[in-house]
Amino acid sequence: MSRDEIEALVARRQLAWDARDAHALTLDHAADGVVESPLAGGATTGREAIERLYATYFRAFTDFRLEGKDLLIDGPRAALFATASGTDHGGFMGMAPTKRAVRISVVFMYEFDNGQIARERRIYDFTGLLVQVGVLKAKPV
Repeated sequence: MSRDEIEALVARRQLAWDARDAHALTLDHAADGVVESPLAGGATTGREAIERLYATYFRAFTDFRLEGKDLLIDGPRAALFATASGTDHGGFMGMAPTKRAVRISVVFMYEFDNGQIARERRIYDFTGLLVQVGVLKAKPV
């Protein structure tokens, strides 16, 4: 993919994130694509499973927002630095909704093949997310 094509894909994805459209986000992934995410506990393979992963975010955080900050592109790879935020209105990890707001920094590492995302790795502080939601308690320093 060219730099312009990658920038266009990321811009299109931002619109889908803004709409909380799990299906539209999934369509950018290869049919046998892989997403590595702390929430998934490892690798998720295939569009159907990837769509369920997106839907999990949007069910738990009904006001989910992703704000893309910086995009680094190197050949068929890219890294998107972003901030994710939302409020736990739908329940998280099988627990009742806490109504607590979260805000985390996240990096999406993309590998592209034939115009689609072949592999995506999501990097964020999952423990910090659990503390913000109220699933874990942190001792003050």
